[in-house]
Amino acid sequence: PGWNFERVRSDAKAGWNKELSRIEISGGTDAQTTTFYTALYHTMIQPNIFEDADGSYRGHDGKVHNVNTDSTATERTTPSAQSGGHPSFVRRGAPSHEYTVFSLWDTFRAAHPLYTVIDQRRTADFINTFIRQYEQGGRLPVWELAGNETDCMIGYHAVSVIADAMAKGIKGFDYEKAYEAAKHSAELDHYGLAAYKKRGYISMEDENESVSKTLEYAYDDWCISRMAEMLLAARLAELERSGDRAAGRNDKRLQQLDEERRAYSKRAQNFENLFDPSTGFMRPKKNGGFVSPFAPNEVTFNYTEGNSWVYSFFVPQNVPRLMELEGGPEKFAAKLDALFTTTDKLAGREQPDITGLIGQYAHGNEPSHHIAYLYNYAGQPWKTQKYVRQILDNFYKPTPDGLIGNEDCGQMSAWYIMSALGLYEVAPGDADYTLASPLFETAVIRLENGRAFTIKAPGASRLPYVRSIRLNGNELQTAFLSHEMLMRGGTLNFEMSATPVKTAMATPFRYGDVLSEHNAFVAVPVIKADKRVFRDSMELTFETLADEADIRYTLDGSTPSSGSQRYEYGHAIRLTKTTNVKAIAIGAYNEGRDLSQVVDATFYRMPHDWTVKIDTKYNRQYTGGGDEGLIDGIRGSTSFASGEWQGYQPQDLIATIDLKKDTRVSEVGGGFLQNAGSWIWMPTHIEFETSMDGVNFTRVADIKTDVAVDDRRETICDYTAKVTPVTARYVRVHAYNLGKIPSWHPGVGNDAFIFVDEVWVK
Repeated sequence: PGWNFERVRSDAKAGWNKELSRIEISGGTDAQTTTFYTALYHTMIQPNIFEDADGSYRGHDGKVHNVNTDSTATERTTPSAQSGGHPSFVRRGAPSHEYTVFSLWDTFRAAHPLYTVIDQRRTADFINTFIRQYEQGGRLPVWELAGNETDCMIGYHAVSVIADAMAKGIKGFDYEKAYEAAKHSAELDHYGLAAYKKRGYISMEDENESVSKTLEYAYDDWCISRMAEMLLAARLAELERSGDRAAGRNDKRLQQLDEERRAYSKRAQNFENLFDPSTGFMRPKKNGGFVSPFAPNEVTFNYTEGNSWVYSFFVPQNVPRLMELEGGPEKFAAKLDALFTTTDKLAGREQPDITGLIGQYAHGNEPSHHIAYLYNYAGQPWKTQKYVRQILDNFYKPTPDGLIGNEDCGQMSAWYIMSALGLYEVAPGDADYTLASPLFETAVIRLENGRAFTIKAPGASRLPYVRSIRLNGNELQTAFLSHEMLMRGGTLNFEMSATPVKTAMATPFRYGDVLSEHNAFVAVPVIKADKRVFRDSMELTFETLADEADIRYTLDGSTPSSGSQRYEYGHAIRLTKTTNVKAIAIGAYNEGRDLSQVVDATFYRMPHDWTVKIDTKYNRQYTGGGDEGLIDGIRGSTSFASGEWQGYQPQDLIATIDLKKDTRVSEVGGGFLQNAGSWIWMPTHIEFETSMDGVNFTRVADIKTDVAVDDRRETICDYTAKVTPVTARYVRVHAYNLGKIPSWHPGVGNDAFIFVDEVWVK
């Protein structure tokens, strides 16, 4: 009753004008202004309210719930000890909305940090939604859509959003409940987490995208350590207020929080386990050692929509330690220079998400988004200003194709908003922004606390460099600004320049202000061996990230300790039988009490002296360990990228096994994988032939495969045929490729793969 279209239309216009007026800009070109407000609009399209008019919504448990009666909608009138001294809700009569569409792998980087500046109320609503999804569905969201978890990306980045809100003092959600949910997500055993917890990194044979998952889990663990640290401080403050600080010595909650803080701080250093000092890149590992061959520009299934060039810079939680690993600030800056200027082209698998290239920097996809700001940490902020302005000018246009990559629920635009303001948060959870050069002469941020933060930069739209910065009249010596300073309101004055000013804000990053417990962290040793399978004997050596660290090892599968055999550098260990090798490194600090996690590898002696000649060419990324991977006795798992499978596209598999002597053959067979979603199908049929001379062959078996072409399950099938016993020296296998991908498949018209491991003769 009383509904009126024009009123609805005018209310909608007024509503959007109010939202977009949270930031008011002036002094840019028309194109810059249009792009800015289009970007701001994009950041406000998702997440979406998910409940009906009466507050009802369908939860992750499939049941109907109501935000008006949810536990998160009740206000605690006084902070409790369990809440760490923080009220769980602060707006009486204003229950939290239920939201959906959380593209967290993308949006934790800039979109959610933007919301902590201009939309703290909704930030609390988002986190209350996370908590309800944890309570109803069993874990925090990863990539949530319409009341369902899609798991289409990696990490558990809801913890980044929560930790950042806590670090910035945003109230309106239960800190303790959020912390409980964060720990739960970190202690699950899926998507490589079991291996990550066991050995401190994910190996190629454990899980696809092993490098990216290891690095992103480590960042998330740092976020959890920050949450524990803040709850610890709140608990101490509560004891202080009660006048019973001495009781803290026996406070079990205090002790638990401190232990958890230390544990997650240590896990946050796991990135060191994949850093290869010989190349300066984060490299995948397999069987205890680095995978070879390796090329940092190659896009493989060891990385998520990226390569080693990009992911080698993903240590936002401890950039100073990453700089140390790279050889110090100057060498780190030189590595950044190389990223932006390399002439290397992308190689490996086709990945349409990798766009907006400057060298190997890829702005069209999110893992690159913080990288241009890393020059600030190395004391070269003018390079941050240069590349940020280049990206703003070239990769964002007010045209239908004006974004260089997928918007990803506002993340691409949020990067533009923050960068156009001259602010960016490299590590959400630390409540610090690093500075570049603003795009507009004036920007006023209307804060929810009633204050305003004004950014002034005369000539900014045409001047890319910064001569000096003053906050409320005081010159800044470093290119960093705290969230607390921003929320107080005031004015940030930029003096701009047409050319680089290398003395401005050139003081390197404040090393003492980051988590720096790496002296207590010991990276796992690297097991170096030329091969995994050998015939008579083989040699292996160990290396560590710390030069000449004390390495202890075992060769019988037992867990090594400080009392195990000591490795002597420069001496190789010779193996003559199938052996399970395990090793640890012992740190030089803390009187040798700091141990690495255990690295293990198994090396196999070939069960026979056969050789194999492959007439077709397997894909470089799916070698199965080389030609002899077909007959080495090691079987692949359902993970097609684990390293054991040989992949053929668009070819058949044709290979000849030399049994080295005349042999009575009565059975032949082969193992194959189908994973239609990844373009892998069973061969249509498999022929086996035998020969005495390697020239003249006789067919002994023709096996028809029986897995339906439209079966999308990950399936391993062993196809075996009993044959009339025949004497032969050579056995040839020919597995026929499906050919072109069928019309019902998203990859229609492309070439199918055959994945094989392995071929046997009895």
